[in-house]
Amino acid sequence: MNRSVFKAAAAMSAGIILLSCGQQSGTETGNSNVYGTISVATKNIVLSDSYPASIQGRQDIAIYPQVSGTISKVCVTEGQKVCKGQSLFVIDQVPFKAALQMAQANVEAAEAGVATAQLVYDSRKALREKDVISDYDLQTSCNQLLTAKAQLAQAQAQEVTAQNNMTYTMVLSPADGVIGTLPYREGALVAPSLPQPLTTVSDNSRMYVYFSLTENKLLDMTCEYGSMDEALASFPKVQLRLSNGAIYKEEGKVESISGVIDRSTGTASVRAVFPNNGGILHSGASGTVVLPRIIENAVVIPCTATFEMQDLVFAYRIVDGKTQASRLSVFLSDDGKEYVVASGLSAGDVILAEGVGMVREGQAVRTTDSAAE
Repeated sequence: MNRSVFKAAAAMSAGIILLSCGQQSGTETGNSNVYGTISVATKNIVLSDSYPASIQGRQDIAIYPQVSGTISKVCVTEGQKVCKGQSLFVIDQVPFKAALQMAQANVEAAEAGVATAQLVYDSRKALREKDVISDYDLQTSCNQLLTAKAQLAQAQAQEVTAQNNMTYTMVLSPADGVIGTLPYREGALVAPSLPQPLTTVSDNSRMYVYFSLTENKLLDMTCEYGSMDEALASFPKVQLRLSNGAIYKEEGKVESISGVIDRSTGTASVRAVFPNNGGILHSGASGTVVLPRIIENAVVIPCTATFEMQDLVFAYRIVDGKTQASRLSVFLSDDGKEYVVASGLSAGDVILAEGVGMVREGQAVRTTDSAAE
């Protein structure tokens, strides 16, 4: 009797265990084989290409003295905004004033000499008409008059030179701009042959940003637009990423592309112009030009729908309910969350969107669509 009860209890326990195992296996099988999918479609996308760039003022004018002398006054400070014609430096004017006065005195003396020679010539001309003197005497007085006039012209030229030198003692700004460094102070002896300029006046109202494009890129642009002029006219607005990583608030316009390819780098220099109303951009700074690139009808998929193997990117296409790995040629979108597929997928392909690291090549899988059925 006890043996029968024991057998019945053992059979019941075994049945319960088998039932539990069967329920667990079914649950795992039902959950592990259902995956989400994506139907590949195309869309227009804007990408950006980045190019290292150097920033320069519209013009940086090195200021050199045109006469030698001692600086008697510095009229500006570093970083000061100046206007065209504004005084920057004053060079000691005392010797130049003396030279100008001497030149003016020489002109007056030469003018007196011309007047005297003219009187002599007129007098001898009258005497020659009365045959009192010979032709030789008349010609001599004529030559003396010509000599006096030449001396006057020479004195006047010296006066102009002295006047110019006097003017050059006032070093003026040749354009509107911002003052650079001031390596020379009051009392410094300066000359036109200085190894370093007195200062630099930079026109920073608009900034030139220079970057380089490869020869292949230039050829692609020329073929796309028909000519370089058309390419420049159709060039999109560009952005500037500053050295601190921030994007400059103003957009720039590409103005010119060099017609010469640098043999050492295989690139051509491109110049973009950016407004600088706030004075944020400084001549000599560096940055990165961000050039937009529009791709029409691009195949775009999430990065999470791909996997990598030996530095190659793959995605699983679903073909007849089974996985089929496709090698992709891709490049990353600007947000870093999507791939633009250059090759390996076509519009209409169905790919695995999740669990790509959990399946194998040729594995039969149930998708969300098939599971719903």
